[in-house]
Amino acid sequence: MMKETVKGVDHYRLYIGGQWVESASSEKIEVLNPTNEEVIAIVPDASVEDGRRALEAARDAQPAWAALPAVQRGEHLMRFTVKLRENRERLARLLTLEQGKTYGLALVEIDATIDYIDFPVQCARRIEGDLFPSDEPNEHIWIHRVPYGVTAALTAWNFPVALAGRKFGPSLVAGNTMVVKPPPLTPVATMELGQLATEAGLPPGVLNIVPGGATVGEELVTNPITRLVTMTGSVRTGQHLYHLAADNITAIRLELGGKAPFIVMEDADVDKAVECALISRYVNCGQVCTCNERMYVHEAVYDRFLDGFLAGSKKLKMGDPLQEDTDIGPKVSREEVDKLDAMVGQAVADGCQVALGGQRPSGGMFDRGFWYDPTVLTGATNDMPIMREEIFGPVVPIAKIGSFEEALQLANDSDYGLAAYVFTHDMRRIQRLVQELDFGEIYVNRAIGEQRQGFHNGFKLSGTGGEDGKYGLENYLQKKTFYVNFG
Repeated sequence: MMKETVKGVDHYRLYIGGQWVESASSEKIEVLNPTNEEVIAIVPDASVEDGRRALEAARDAQPAWAALPAVQRGEHLMRFTVKLRENRERLARLLTLEQGKTYGLALVEIDATIDYIDFPVQCARRIEGDLFPSDEPNEHIWIHRVPYGVTAALTAWNFPVALAGRKFGPSLVAGNTMVVKPPPLTPVATMELGQLATEAGLPPGVLNIVPGGATVGEELVTNPITRLVTMTGSVRTGQHLYHLAADNITAIRLELGGKAPFIVMEDADVDKAVECALISRYVNCGQVCTCNERMYVHEAVYDRFLDGFLAGSKKLKMGDPLQEDTDIGPKVSREEVDKLDAMVGQAVADGCQVALGGQRPSGGMFDRGFWYDPTVLTGATNDMPIMREEIFGPVVPIAKIGSFEEALQLANDSDYGLAAYVFTHDMRRIQRLVQELDFGEIYVNRAIGEQRQGFHNGFKLSGTGGEDGKYGLENYLQKKTFYVNFG
């Protein structure tokens, strides 16, 4: 049984080898609704032993799974996405309750999860190798792409279900098996995927789910059974896992957040830039790694842009994320709100002016939960922490620029290199971005939102490896070379 309900609270078990099993640990994680701080579920804080059991189940299942033709592996996952569609509204509600995202966005997340699985399924017949001529007579050189074996996924709390699907979709199609560790703050909807996997007939051990913190996470990374780790999260955690993976030379793929610049030039469509800036800053309460994190606006359109952005920010409705007309829900935790408070306070001390917000709302429903007002800070300069450290919330600093060269220099002056936004109609400038803007994902004259056939990857401290599209699928395959002499 997946869970039992005690006094209205669901208590989950671990999903290992196609079974719901008790944890070896007595430690538990209380999952809070960030809207009102009520406990909505309790999950095990999985132990080293739990992680090892999950990896062993994945190891035992992997040879038979890899032996299936890729198209048959894809058929298994197609049946899984059918179950996702059937449970779309229920899973979206769970996401809203545990993470605080608006219900509409939660529906989008479930749809994105299906897409993340569907794309590699569609590529199952297109896993390619190579044939090269040899320097020797009567010989061929074959390059085969083969699975790694057992893979482990550590996901982030902002899009827990989509990130899980983004990882196990291509991994399983490639012939690997996987252990997923959902984040402690938002594990509930991901746990439900185990039940859907069983209902869809996914072979036992192909997908395993063990929630928990650093203890089980480190076991998944350091255990020699694991041959590839994929993780989405903070730079600090990614750096730690990178070190842990070194002893076994375990392959690792990291997506570690960003500090996306939002550049608006004097020839931009200002109204469109304002609309895209609002979406790209406030979606999911600003808790997206590719969010608009710092704005550089040309002096010729600065006042018009700022007036429009402030007006749009003031219209946003903060409130119950289950209500259809809500634009912004709560932050995910009190710790995250405290971090915003500290960052805004530091920015003001550094010389920024608060043009909007800058505080926690109070009164009514806002007396409980983890809330922070949409906040706009003017007068920012690139030496300030607010322009250099990831905010991950509904706060954005803005700076005035005088040229395209200045915009490029300030945008690149960052330890991060995930996403960037540029608004201009000058094709010469757009062409220069290819060589001169040091980010893995660049949006030109549009808002946030990558597509499945693209490639989501970061430069510098934003990570290594990348996900999505054909290149993301290739990341779950290694190459094996054959020198075949038939003389």
